[in-house]
Amino acid sequence: MAARILAVDDSPTILEMIKAILLQGGYDVITAADGQEALETARAEMPDLILLDVMLPKLDGYRVCRLLKFDQKYKGIPIIMLTAKTEEQAMATGIRTGANQYLTKPIEPDRLLSAVAEELAKAQG
Repeated sequence: MAARILAVDDSPTILEMIKAILLQGGYDVITAADGQEALETARAEMPDLILLDVMLPKLDGYRVCRLLKFDQKYKGIPIIMLTAKTEEQAMATGIRTGANQYLTKPIEPDRLLSAVAEELAKAQG
């Protein structure tokens, strides 16, 4: 059975691109367009992994990550932050809030798929 990935981005264009890459990689994809929807979808769907943008309406990616990682029920879901924020401080914040990886946009499809495969393999032990 294919791993289910929740992709979160407020740009419909980027979300479609990420979805296409993941579908091509053989994954099932669910999407959310803002932080609140991401949180609700993650809690309802229990995805195998979350690709999370940082700059989101309603709740930013850091807050979504923190809320999921500090909840016993969801803390095991790997989260890869995918963002245009390239500053060291932004990356450090992402890791500190519990992100497993921090990738910057624009993302190469192969780099995205390898990061996803790596985190899924780690999560499965």
